[in-house]
Amino acid sequence: MASEIPEMMTAVGYDAPGGPEVLRTEALPVPAPGPGELLVKVAYAGVNRPDVIQREGKYPPPPGASPIPGLEISGEVVASGEGVENINIGQQVCALVTGGGYAEYCLAKADHCLPVPEGMSLAEAAAIPETLFTVWHNVFERGWACEGETLLVHGGTSGIGTMAIKLARLFGIKTIVTCGSDEKCAAAKSIGANHAINYKTADFVEEVKRITSGKGVEIVLDMVSGDYVPRNLKCLAEDGRHVTIAVLGGMMAELNMAVIMSRRLTLTGSTLRARPDDFKTLLADEIHQNVWDFAVSGQLQPEMDQIFPLAEAGAAHVRMEAGDHVGKIVLQV
Repeated sequence: MASEIPEMMTAVGYDAPGGPEVLRTEALPVPAPGPGELLVKVAYAGVNRPDVIQREGKYPPPPGASPIPGLEISGEVVASGEGVENINIGQQVCALVTGGGYAEYCLAKADHCLPVPEGMSLAEAAAIPETLFTVWHNVFERGWACEGETLLVHGGTSGIGTMAIKLARLFGIKTIVTCGSDEKCAAAKSIGANHAINYKTADFVEEVKRITSGKGVEIVLDMVSGDYVPRNLKCLAEDGRHVTIAVLGGMMAELNMAVIMSRRLTLTGSTLRARPDDFKTLLADEIHQNVWDFAVSGQLQPEMDQIFPLAEAGAAHVRMEAGDHVGKIVLQV
Protein backbone atom coordinates (compact mmCIF):
# COMPACT_ATOMS: atom_id res chain seq x y z
CA MET A 1 0.00 0.00 0.00
CA ALA A 2 1.29 3.48 -0.87
CA SER A 3 3.14 5.30 1.93
CA GLU A 4 0.94 8.42 1.72
CA ILE A 5 -2.13 6.47 2.83
CA PRO A 6 -2.65 7.07 6.57
CA GLU A 7 -3.24 4.33 9.10
CA MET A 8 -6.39 5.96 10.47
CA MET A 9 -9.35 7.73 8.90
CA THR A 10 -12.45 9.65 9.93
CA ALA A 11 -15.74 7.81 9.46
CA VAL A 12 -19.35 8.23 10.53
CA GLY A 13 -20.83 5.69 12.93
CA TYR A 14 -23.22 5.35 15.86
CA ASP A 15 -23.19 3.55 19.19
CA ALA A 16 -26.82 2.38 19.09
CA PRO A 17 -29.68 2.68 16.61
CA GLY A 18 -31.79 5.81 16.82
CA GLY A 19 -32.58 9.13 15.22
CA PRO A 20 -30.23 11.28 13.12
CA GLU A 21 -28.63 12.63 16.31
CA VAL A 22 -26.90 9.28 16.98
CA LEU A 23 -24.58 9.75 14.01
CA ARG A 24 -21.11 10.95 14.97
CA THR A 25 -17.58 10.83 13.58
CA GLU A 26 -14.96 8.41 14.84
CA ALA A 27 -11.40 7.37 14.00
CA LEU A 28 -11.06 3.92 12.41
CA PRO A 29 -8.23 2.03 10.68
CA VAL A 30 -8.00 2.52 6.93
CA PRO A 31 -9.03 -0.81 5.33
CA ALA A 32 -6.68 -2.73 3.03
CA PRO A 33 -7.97 -3.93 -0.36
CA GLY A 34 -8.25 -7.67 -0.90
CA PRO A 35 -8.33 -9.56 -4.19
CA GLY A 36 -10.42 -7.75 -6.78
CA GLU A 37 -10.86 -4.70 -4.53
CA LEU A 38 -9.86 -1.05 -4.71
CA LEU A 39 -9.16 1.40 -1.93
CA VAL A 40 -10.83 4.68 -2.86
CA LYS A 41 -10.03 8.01 -1.24
CA VAL A 42 -13.61 9.20 -0.97
CA ALA A 43 -14.49 12.64 -2.29
CA TYR A 44 -18.27 12.37 -1.90
CA ALA A 45 -20.73 9.77 -0.62
CA GLY A 46 -24.39 9.51 -1.60
CA VAL A 47 -27.09 9.52 1.07
CA ASN A 48 -29.92 7.05 0.50
CA ARG A 49 -33.03 5.85 2.29
CA PRO A 50 -31.40 2.48 3.18
CA ASP A 51 -28.80 4.45 5.18
CA VAL A 52 -31.60 5.91 7.27
CA ILE A 53 -33.21 2.50 7.80
CA GLN A 54 -29.82 1.02 8.78
CA ARG A 55 -29.29 3.82 11.32
CA GLU A 56 -32.71 3.00 12.79
CA GLY A 57 -31.57 -0.60 13.30
CA LYS A 58 -33.99 -2.05 10.73
CA TYR A 59 -31.59 -2.84 7.88
CA PRO A 60 -28.37 -4.47 9.11
CA PRO A 61 -25.42 -4.77 6.72
CA PRO A 62 -25.13 -8.14 4.96
CA PRO A 63 -22.45 -10.55 6.25
CA GLY A 64 -18.95 -9.26 5.56
CA ALA A 65 -20.04 -5.71 4.71
CA SER A 66 -18.71 -2.65 6.49
CA PRO A 67 -20.93 -1.46 9.36
CA ILE A 68 -20.25 2.13 8.26
CA PRO A 69 -23.28 3.56 6.38
CA GLY A 70 -23.02 4.56 2.74
CA LEU A 71 -23.82 2.60 -0.42
CA GLU A 72 -22.23 4.77 -3.12
CA ILE A 73 -19.09 6.84 -3.42
CA SER A 74 -16.88 8.78 -5.78
CA GLY A 75 -13.19 9.48 -5.45
CA GLU A 76 -9.65 8.57 -6.42
CA VAL A 77 -8.23 5.05 -6.47
CA VAL A 78 -5.20 4.99 -4.16
CA ALA A 79 -4.49 1.26 -3.86
CA SER A 80 -5.61 -1.99 -5.45
CA GLY A 81 -5.71 -5.63 -4.47
CA GLU A 82 -4.55 -8.68 -6.33
CA GLY A 83 -6.17 -9.33 -9.70
CA VAL A 84 -7.26 -5.78 -10.52
CA GLU A 85 -6.20 -5.01 -14.07
CA ASN A 86 -8.48 -2.46 -15.73
CA ILE A 87 -8.44 0.37 -13.18
CA ASN A 88 -5.28 2.33 -12.39
CA ILE A 89 -4.03 4.08 -9.28
CA GLY A 90 -5.02 7.74 -9.52
CA GLN A 91 -8.12 7.08 -11.62
CA GLN A 92 -11.38 8.74 -10.58
CA VAL A 93 -14.28 6.32 -10.17
CA CYS A 94 -17.75 6.08 -8.74
CA ALA A 95 -18.84 2.83 -7.18
CA LEU A 96 -21.72 0.87 -5.73
CA VAL A 97 -20.60 -0.49 -2.34
CA THR A 98 -22.27 -2.63 0.32
CA GLY A 99 -21.29 -0.19 3.07
CA GLY A 100 -18.47 2.04 4.21
CA GLY A 101 -19.23 5.13 2.12
CA TYR A 102 -19.44 7.62 5.00
CA ALA A 103 -15.66 7.65 5.47
CA GLU A 104 -12.44 9.14 4.14
CA TYR A 105 -11.47 5.80 2.58
CA CYS A 106 -13.70 3.00 1.33
CA LEU A 107 -13.22 -0.42 -0.25
CA ALA A 108 -14.98 -1.07 -3.54
CA LYS A 109 -15.08 -4.07 -5.83
CA ALA A 110 -13.26 -3.10 -9.00
CA ASP A 111 -16.03 -4.72 -11.05
CA HIS A 112 -18.65 -2.51 -9.37
CA CYS A 113 -16.94 0.75 -10.36
CA LEU A 114 -17.63 3.10 -13.25
CA PRO A 115 -15.18 5.71 -14.58
CA VAL A 116 -16.14 9.30 -13.78
CA PRO A 117 -16.86 10.99 -17.13
CA GLU A 118 -14.94 14.10 -18.09
CA GLY A 119 -17.08 17.09 -17.23
CA MET A 120 -19.01 15.35 -14.46
CA SER A 121 -18.23 16.58 -10.95
CA LEU A 122 -17.30 14.09 -8.26
CA ALA A 123 -20.35 15.23 -6.30
CA GLU A 124 -22.59 14.26 -9.22
CA ALA A 125 -20.70 11.00 -9.71
CA ALA A 126 -21.37 9.98 -6.10
CA ALA A 127 -25.09 10.57 -6.64
CA ILE A 128 -25.41 8.08 -9.49
CA PRO A 129 -24.55 4.43 -8.64
CA GLU A 130 -27.23 3.38 -6.13
CA THR A 131 -30.17 4.89 -8.00
CA LEU A 132 -28.88 3.98 -11.46
CA PHE A 133 -28.22 0.33 -10.57
CA THR A 134 -31.59 0.10 -8.80
CA VAL A 135 -33.69 1.73 -11.52
CA TRP A 136 -31.97 -0.06 -14.39
CA HIS A 137 -32.40 -3.47 -12.81
CA ASN A 138 -35.97 -3.01 -11.63
CA VAL A 139 -37.52 -0.97 -14.44
CA PHE A 140 -35.64 -2.36 -17.43
CA GLU A 141 -34.59 -5.88 -16.39
CA ARG A 142 -37.37 -6.95 -14.03
CA GLY A 143 -40.05 -4.61 -15.43
CA TRP A 144 -39.14 -5.22 -19.10
CA ALA A 145 -39.63 -1.54 -19.94
CA CYS A 146 -39.93 -0.85 -23.67
CA GLU A 147 -40.01 2.24 -25.82
CA GLY A 148 -43.49 3.73 -26.07
CA GLU A 149 -44.70 2.40 -22.72
CA THR A 150 -45.76 4.40 -19.67
CA LEU A 151 -44.23 4.09 -16.19
CA LEU A 152 -45.89 5.15 -12.91
CA VAL A 153 -43.38 6.13 -10.21
CA HIS A 154 -44.25 6.96 -6.61
CA GLY A 155 -41.97 9.52 -4.96
CA GLY A 156 -41.21 11.35 -8.17
CA THR A 157 -38.74 13.81 -6.64
CA SER A 158 -36.76 11.26 -4.63
CA GLY A 159 -33.36 10.09 -5.79
CA ILE A 160 -34.92 6.95 -7.28
CA GLY A 161 -37.82 8.91 -8.75
CA THR A 162 -35.68 11.51 -10.48
CA MET A 163 -33.37 8.84 -11.90
CA ALA A 164 -36.38 6.89 -13.16
CA ILE A 165 -37.70 10.00 -14.92
CA LYS A 166 -34.36 10.70 -16.59
CA LEU A 167 -33.69 7.11 -17.67
CA ALA A 168 -37.23 6.64 -18.97
CA ARG A 169 -36.96 9.77 -21.08
CA LEU A 170 -33.69 8.60 -22.63
CA PHE A 171 -35.31 5.31 -23.67
CA GLY A 172 -38.57 6.69 -25.01
CA ILE A 173 -40.77 5.81 -22.02
CA LYS A 174 -43.40 8.22 -20.68
CA THR A 175 -43.59 8.82 -16.92
CA ILE A 176 -46.41 9.61 -14.54
CA VAL A 177 -45.19 10.40 -11.01
CA THR A 178 -46.83 11.07 -7.68
CA CYS A 179 -45.58 13.77 -5.31
CA GLY A 180 -46.71 15.27 -2.00
CA SER A 181 -47.15 18.89 -3.06
CA ASP A 182 -47.87 21.07 -6.08
CA GLU A 183 -44.32 22.44 -5.82
CA LYS A 184 -42.84 18.96 -6.04
CA CYS A 185 -45.14 18.12 -8.96
CA ALA A 186 -43.80 21.18 -10.77
CA ALA A 187 -40.23 20.13 -9.97
CA ALA A 188 -40.84 16.61 -11.29
CA LYS A 189 -42.25 17.98 -14.55
CA SER A 190 -39.28 20.32 -14.93
CA ILE A 191 -36.98 17.29 -14.56
CA GLY A 192 -38.82 15.52 -17.37
CA ALA A 193 -41.90 13.75 -16.02
CA ASN A 194 -44.77 13.80 -18.50
CA HIS A 195 -47.40 14.02 -15.76
CA ALA A 196 -47.25 14.62 -12.00
CA ILE A 197 -50.06 13.91 -9.52
CA ASN A 198 -50.34 15.49 -6.07
CA TYR A 199 -51.44 12.42 -4.11
CA LYS A 200 -52.59 14.58 -1.21
CA THR A 201 -55.22 16.40 -3.27
CA ALA A 202 -56.11 13.85 -5.97
CA ASP A 203 -56.76 10.11 -6.26
CA PHE A 204 -53.81 8.85 -8.25
CA VAL A 205 -55.78 5.82 -9.46
CA GLU A 206 -58.43 8.02 -11.06
CA GLU A 207 -55.82 10.40 -12.42
CA VAL A 208 -53.88 7.58 -14.06
CA LYS A 209 -57.10 6.36 -15.69
CA ARG A 210 -57.80 9.86 -16.96
CA ILE A 211 -54.28 10.45 -18.28
CA THR A 212 -54.16 7.09 -20.06
CA SER A 213 -57.76 7.27 -21.33
CA GLY A 214 -58.63 4.24 -19.24
CA LYS A 215 -55.87 1.98 -20.55
CA GLY A 216 -53.52 2.18 -17.55
CA VAL A 217 -49.74 2.06 -17.41
CA GLU A 218 -47.50 -0.81 -18.39
CA ILE A 219 -45.21 -0.57 -15.32
CA VAL A 220 -45.47 0.64 -11.72
CA LEU A 221 -42.27 1.27 -9.75
CA ASP A 222 -43.43 1.08 -6.14
CA MET A 223 -41.51 2.19 -3.06
CA VAL A 224 -44.54 2.28 -0.74
CA SER A 225 -46.08 -1.23 -0.78
CA GLY A 226 -48.76 -1.86 1.90
CA ASP A 227 -52.19 -0.59 0.91
CA TYR A 228 -50.73 1.07 -2.19
CA VAL A 229 -50.34 -2.30 -3.93
CA PRO A 230 -54.04 -2.98 -4.71
CA ARG A 231 -54.39 0.65 -5.82
CA ASN A 232 -51.32 0.29 -8.02
CA LEU A 233 -52.78 -2.81 -9.66
CA LYS A 234 -55.84 -0.76 -10.63
CA CYS A 235 -53.45 1.55 -12.50
CA LEU A 236 -51.94 -1.24 -14.58
CA ALA A 237 -52.91 -2.03 -18.15
CA GLU A 238 -53.44 -5.66 -19.12
CA ASP A 239 -50.15 -7.60 -18.98
CA GLY A 240 -48.80 -4.83 -16.72
CA ARG A 241 -45.82 -5.24 -14.41
CA HIS A 242 -45.66 -4.15 -10.75
CA VAL A 243 -42.14 -3.82 -9.32
CA THR A 244 -41.61 -3.22 -5.59
CA ILE A 245 -38.26 -1.90 -4.34
CA ALA A 246 -39.17 -0.72 -0.82
CA VAL A 247 -41.89 -1.22 1.79
CA LEU A 248 -42.10 2.23 3.37
CA GLY A 249 -45.88 1.89 3.74
CA GLY A 250 -45.88 -1.62 5.18
CA MET A 251 -44.82 -5.14 4.26
CA MET A 252 -48.29 -6.69 3.88
CA ALA A 253 -50.77 -6.20 1.03
CA GLU A 254 -54.19 -7.75 0.36
CA LEU A 255 -54.61 -8.82 -3.27
CA ASN A 256 -57.39 -10.19 -5.46
CA MET A 257 -55.62 -13.03 -7.25
CA ALA A 258 -58.51 -13.49 -9.67
CA VAL A 259 -57.89 -9.98 -10.99
CA ILE A 260 -54.19 -10.68 -11.32
CA MET A 261 -54.89 -13.84 -13.30
CA SER A 262 -57.60 -12.42 -15.53
CA ARG A 263 -55.56 -9.34 -16.43
CA ARG A 264 -52.27 -11.30 -16.65
CA LEU A 265 -50.41 -8.99 -14.26
CA THR A 266 -46.86 -9.64 -13.11
CA LEU A 267 -45.76 -8.81 -9.55
CA THR A 268 -42.06 -8.76 -8.79
CA GLY A 269 -39.51 -6.84 -6.76
CA SER A 270 -35.97 -6.92 -5.50
CA THR A 271 -33.39 -5.60 -3.10
CA LEU A 272 -29.86 -4.90 -4.29
CA ARG A 273 -27.49 -4.64 -1.36
CA ALA A 274 -27.32 -8.32 -0.43
CA ARG A 275 -27.17 -9.65 -3.98
CA PRO A 276 -24.00 -11.62 -4.85
CA ASP A 277 -20.96 -9.78 -6.21
CA ASP A 278 -21.19 -11.67 -9.51
CA PHE A 279 -24.72 -10.36 -10.04
CA LYS A 280 -23.63 -6.77 -9.38
CA THR A 281 -20.72 -7.24 -11.79
CA LEU A 282 -23.08 -8.33 -14.55
CA LEU A 283 -25.37 -5.39 -13.74
CA ALA A 284 -22.44 -2.95 -13.85
CA ASP A 285 -21.37 -4.38 -17.21
CA GLU A 286 -24.85 -3.96 -18.65
CA ILE A 287 -25.07 -0.38 -17.39
CA HIS A 288 -21.65 0.38 -18.86
CA GLN A 289 -22.72 -1.00 -22.24
CA ASN A 290 -26.24 0.45 -22.42
CA VAL A 291 -26.35 3.58 -20.27
CA TRP A 292 -22.94 5.00 -19.46
CA ASP A 293 -22.47 6.69 -22.86
CA PHE A 294 -25.37 8.96 -21.88
CA ALA A 295 -23.41 9.99 -18.77
CA VAL A 296 -20.26 10.53 -20.83
CA SER A 297 -22.16 12.73 -23.30
CA GLY A 298 -23.82 14.71 -20.51
CA GLN A 299 -27.33 13.49 -21.38
CA LEU A 300 -27.65 11.65 -18.05
CA GLN A 301 -26.89 13.68 -14.96
CA PRO A 302 -28.26 13.12 -11.46
CA GLU A 303 -30.66 15.63 -9.99
CA MET A 304 -28.72 17.24 -7.13
CA ASP A 305 -30.37 18.50 -3.95
CA GLN A 306 -27.89 19.49 -1.22
CA ILE A 307 -24.31 18.77 -0.17
CA PHE A 308 -23.43 18.36 3.53
CA PRO A 309 -19.98 17.97 5.11
CA LEU A 310 -19.23 14.44 6.31
CA ALA A 311 -19.40 15.56 9.94
CA GLU A 312 -22.98 16.75 9.34
CA ALA A 313 -24.31 13.37 8.22
CA GLY A 314 -27.03 13.67 10.85
CA ALA A 315 -28.30 16.89 9.26
CA ALA A 316 -28.32 15.16 5.87
CA HIS A 317 -30.50 12.41 7.36
CA VAL A 318 -32.83 15.02 8.88
CA ARG A 319 -33.33 16.54 5.42
CA MET A 320 -34.00 13.16 3.85
CA GLU A 321 -36.51 12.16 6.52
CA ALA A 322 -38.30 15.51 6.25
CA GLY A 323 -38.99 14.70 2.60
CA ASP A 324 -38.17 18.21 1.41
CA HIS A 325 -35.37 17.18 -0.94
CA VAL A 326 -35.61 17.06 -4.72
CA GLY A 327 -33.03 14.62 -6.07
CA LYS A 328 -29.90 13.41 -4.34
CA ILE A 329 -28.30 14.43 -1.06
CA VAL A 330 -24.54 13.82 -0.82
CA LEU A 331 -21.82 14.14 1.80
CA GLN A 332 -18.56 15.93 1.00
CA VAL A 333 -15.67 14.00 2.48
